[in-house]
Amino acid sequence: MSAQSTDKKPSLFPSLCQTRCPRCRRGNMFVDPNPYHLKRFMKMYDQCPVCGQHFDLEVGFYYGTGYVSYALTIAVSVATLVIWALTIGLSVHDTRVLYWLVFNGVVLVVLQPYLMRLARTLWLFFFVGYDPRWRENLRKTRNVSITELKTTGKAFSALFFILEGKSYIYF
Repeated sequence: MSAQSTDKKPSLFPSLCQTRCPRCRRGNMFVDPNPYHLKRFMKMYDQCPVCGQHFDLEVGFYYGTGYVSYALTIAVSVATLVIWALTIGLSVHDTRVLYWLVFNGVVLVVLQPYLMRLARTLWLFFFVGYDPRWRENLRKTRNVSITELKTTGKAFSALFFILEGKSYIYF
């Protein structure tokens, strides 16, 4: 990968569909890139392997993804209904509607692991924006202990997150 391609801003839609970090749009959010390895398909990194963005912003952060997943499921259902109506047609006088319901159910079951990942990614994209200067901001972020925060007096002038006994401070 050349330096020129890494400096170019990654597009929003492909980054979202590939479940990339919203801050740098380069790092993977999920440990396993395949959403159909069902034993570990929702296992996420604690932070982005590229830019260090924390993915678990607060306790219970991803509870809202249920609403996003519901909206994605409705969108897929409407899309299959439109495609079914345009190609096969719909009628209440025969069983075509029933066949569409079965077809739609199968499509939703097959797409569910990917839709769940996409819902988490979209939810995080709502709260974390793209930072074109994430490399410079990464240099301003450093790992310090709670004791250092107390002794330097920076505990009140900095935003910090306590994760695994360490504080990550952002100036």
